[in-house]
Amino acid sequence: MVMKYLQRLGKSLMLPIAVLPVCAILMGIGYAIDKNVMAGGDVNVISLFLVKVGGSLIDNMAILFAIGVAVGMSDDQHGGAALAGLVSWLVVTTLLSSGTVTAMGLYQAENQKNLLASFAKIQNQFIGILTGLVGAHCYNFFKNTKLPAYLGFFSGRRSVAIVTTGVSMVLSLILLLVWPYVYFGLVKLGEGLVGIGAIGAGLYGFFNRLLIPIGLHHALNSVFWFDVASISDIHTFWLGTWENGQYVLSNGMTSVLKEGQAGMYQAGFFPIMMFGLPGAGLAMYMAAKPDKKKSTLGIIGAAAFASFLTGVTEPLEFSFMFLAPVLYGIHAVLTGICVAIVAALPVRAGFWFSAGLVDYIFSIFCPNARNIWALPLIGLGFFAIYFVVFYFVIVKLDLKTPGREDDDEDETKVVLANNDYTTVASIILKGLGGKENVKSLDNCVTRLRLEIKDYTQVDEKLIKSAGVKGVIRPSKDSVQVIVGPLVQFVADEMKKML
Repeated sequence: MVMKYLQRLGKSLMLPIAVLPVCAILMGIGYAIDKNVMAGGDVNVISLFLVKVGGSLIDNMAILFAIGVAVGMSDDQHGGAALAGLVSWLVVTTLLSSGTVTAMGLYQAENQKNLLASFAKIQNQFIGILTGLVGAHCYNFFKNTKLPAYLGFFSGRRSVAIVTTGVSMVLSLILLLVWPYVYFGLVKLGEGLVGIGAIGAGLYGFFNRLLIPIGLHHALNSVFWFDVASISDIHTFWLGTWENGQYVLSNGMTSVLKEGQAGMYQAGFFPIMMFGLPGAGLAMYMAAKPDKKKSTLGIIGAAAFASFLTGVTEPLEFSFMFLAPVLYGIHAVLTGICVAIVAALPVRAGFWFSAGLVDYIFSIFCPNARNIWALPLIGLGFFAIYFVVFYFVIVKLDLKTPGREDDDEDETKVVLANNDYTTVASIILKGLGGKENVKSLDNCVTRLRLEIKDYTQVDEKLIKSAGVKGVIRPSKDSVQVIVGPLVQFVADEMKKML
């Protein structure tokens, strides 16, 4: 049941994910033209244009997730669910913004400054997914609400946004208490990893990936990349100079890193983002069903190229993160191993944007770079490891990664004998025991997927008389009707009847 829920969640994310690789590529090209485009002053207009276009969606990925999840997890993919997801996002992120929390007088004590700082990172993918789920479930439960006549205007779908607001307020109160302590705990974890060298770097790499789904990787990044613990690895690598036994930064501050360590918390991500994840993408493509390889190549190929060129990995990671969580766990472990190896060798590189080809090229010319030529060689090794491991696990465990949905290969060849979709839908619905016996209706590429109340009322012979390929009953409360590529038209008619 949990895996089924996660797989449905994963499919819900594919709609907003589809646009992200193109945006990442635009940003990569923009930074390649002018790497200091966001630094202010005189900038290349074309570079700024491309970066802003790409950033308009990449930077608002969480909002896209809130809307996409709300639609995908709703019973009928209605626009009302999208509105509910957006309402939940606006309520939660507004109530938990740094300005609101400060105005409420919370976390003001001297020893609570880090707790307050956590709310600056509240607009993350985890909150997007969470608010999307709130919107979807509020929609599913309240879309058919009937109110007294004098409140009739607010009946049905109009009530959903109102209920969603109330639920989101309760969610905000819970997060108001829980979020800062979780965030601050991760900051403390990061500070504890600093003193154990390459092993600590590897553990950081592992947790960095593991925390991506809930957006809390920012807590660890603030420790290693920025100045929470006086490491400032990004600033130190690019602008630090070794003077009198310490790194002195351009702003006059110093770093606790030892000589030759600048970049050790960044370099290990290059082999993963440029080579490892594209290897995972190739494995998912090769494991896809023959009739779905073309469509799989579209989303996976673009996401893999974006990861290689720009280091934006979320489009690729979210394509299997929820569909096959075991793969994401393997990805986190392999990332940790790679970061540890690169830190120990030592190899040093850094990035302004992310660990893709664009920043790799920039790193070559940085005075603090060390053995940077080794990263592509290490990357090729991890490309092979990712491909072999991912392909083996996908096939062995029959994981439902993109292109491996449950539809049989010949289902796309099903042809309805009667193209009167209203009649077909009516016969199927009657065979299911009528609309009173149907709890929910969804569809994939070729199948109607239904949740029913009483399985004894299902008449498979009657359903098949509509000209469908077959009927599958995975459980007592679940029925799948194989309709073929015209399933959307039948589903639309049946939704009207329901």
